[in-house]
Amino acid sequence: MNRVKPSTYESYYRCITKYVLPFYQEQGHEQISAQSTLNFSNQINQHQDICGAYKRKILTIYKTALRELLRGSSEYSPVLSAIAMPRVAGKDVQAFTMKEQRLIEKAVIDSQDKRLLGILLCFYTGIRLGEVCGLKWGDIDFEAGAMVVVRTVSRVKNFNGTGRKTSLTVGTPKSAHSIRKIPLPGFLLSLARKFRMDSSNENCFVLSDNEIPFDPRKYQKLFQAILKRSGVRSRKFHAIRHTFATRALELGVDIKTLSEILGHSNVSITLNIYAHSMFDQKKKAIEKLNAMYVMHSETSLFAVANSVVNA
Repeated sequence: MNRVKPSTYESYYRCITKYVLPFYQEQGHEQISAQSTLNFSNQINQHQDICGAYKRKILTIYKTALRELLRGSSEYSPVLSAIAMPRVAGKDVQAFTMKEQRLIEKAVIDSQDKRLLGILLCFYTGIRLGEVCGLKWGDIDFEAGAMVVVRTVSRVKNFNGTGRKTSLTVGTPKSAHSIRKIPLPGFLLSLARKFRMDSSNENCFVLSDNEIPFDPRKYQKLFQAILKRSGVRSRKFHAIRHTFATRALELGVDIKTLSEILGHSNVSITLNIYAHSMFDQKKKAIEKLNAMYVMHSETSLFAVANSVVNA
């Protein structure tokens, strides 16, 4: 468990205990073989209640476990090659429209609840829920007009069998690329400076304003309450991140810059997630070229017509 983050371990644990172990406890599946592996991957791929992305996640974790179990075994290659990974089709990301975003922002400002500053931070920087919960006042450089993302907060299962079932953990972000420095818009700096006046301790978390981080699950509930108050249809908190990326593309931000702000490990991830938004931008670019052609054509025709009249 020390090799991976607690949230990652919990994810692996859930996949193994919910899908892999029950399969091998069934009669006829007690042994690991090419056939049992093929049967398991078929069962997962044909599962109607699991989305394609989660099917791929389950089978990837399963494959990783088999690699460790069968290392050096003659069954290594035939067993691993029997796993059929699902093809995951691209899907449209959930993002708020500009009108919905404005309604949410108004509800946040009108509420006077300082904890909701995090919603605006996410709308204008694209940081994740766990990252905004892990943001401390010391991470904001008011002179440079930027913030650093160096930690994330998550609620994970306790595996020691004592105390509560879950606990809050503060750890590093999703990947090395997720540790990043992001410039902040002027209006956000002004709001943050205003809220910071209540707290002089740089070790205090921004959302909780003390040295204990705000629970991401509780913050999601706050977010849902704001959506209801603003009359906007319920979405997951992650829709804010998608909204930031969509707005950035609409404003012409280049994909490399956007990828670095989002903390993606490479540009291809950004391209794959926001392919639909990128296509919309391509359509707008072509429409501009079409308008240029029409304008030049009309100008040329007008010039020809004048020359004929003058002749």
